[in-house]
Amino acid sequence: MHKALKAISLLLSYPTEELIEGVPELKAALEDDGTISREVRLLLGRLIDDLAGQDLYEAQERYVYLFYRSRSLSLNLFEHVHGESRDRGQAMVDLKTMYEDQGFEIDAKELPDYLPLFLEFLATLTTEEVDDLLAQTGHITAAIGERLRKRDSVYSNAFAALGLVSKSKPDQKLLKELLDGAEDDPNDLEAMDRIWEDEVVTFGGNAGDNSCGPDRLRTQMRAAARKPNDPLNTIPV
Repeated sequence: MHKALKAISLLLSYPTEELIEGVPELKAALEDDGTISREVRLLLGRLIDDLAGQDLYEAQERYVYLFYRSRSLSLNLFEHVHGESRDRGQAMVDLKTMYEDQGFEIDAKELPDYLPLFLEFLATLTTEEVDDLLAQTGHITAAIGERLRKRDSVYSNAFAALGLVSKSKPDQKLLKELLDGAEDDPNDLEAMDRIWEDEVVTFGGNAGDNSCGPDRLRTQMRAAARKPNDPLNTIPV
């Protein structure tokens, strides 16, 4: 499980020259690892083969088009449940604190809810902790994967593999609510400009007196399922 999480984290990262050159070795390592299921190896192998055959700049352009220009495909987890609200800032404070409590250090410029970073963190935890956190985020990653599948994107393989790694099925109610939401058009640049003019998220400062463990993360991941005026939608600070 942990090696599969590391591989998925790497494959969902922004394509660099080092990544493109190293994917054949990654594929060989996955094929030699008996702890990873055949289905997961096949799914990730197809993505690896695709990346290996890509021109670096074309791979980067595709990545930006998918994950940077479309909020419905954003790899920032809290984007899907909090958008640009203040709640997202507090949620990221708590997630960053969870990382620090486990001795997992991140760069000050990195957003804690960036999925490749989150998966890298999970790879440092126990199997029980991984299962719990994958279950909490399952509806988000399943929604991204389904949207990618509808676009015939090979990146959907990474999310299908992640679904196989997780022992829990995504919450179907929360998944449906995410999939029922409107998908933005990355080709509509004017609309995208309006979207990104929303309030800037900050997550520095005091994280508050409440615990920042998995139970709190569960509350934050489910926030989008509640009505805007529901008092339960307010995360205590």
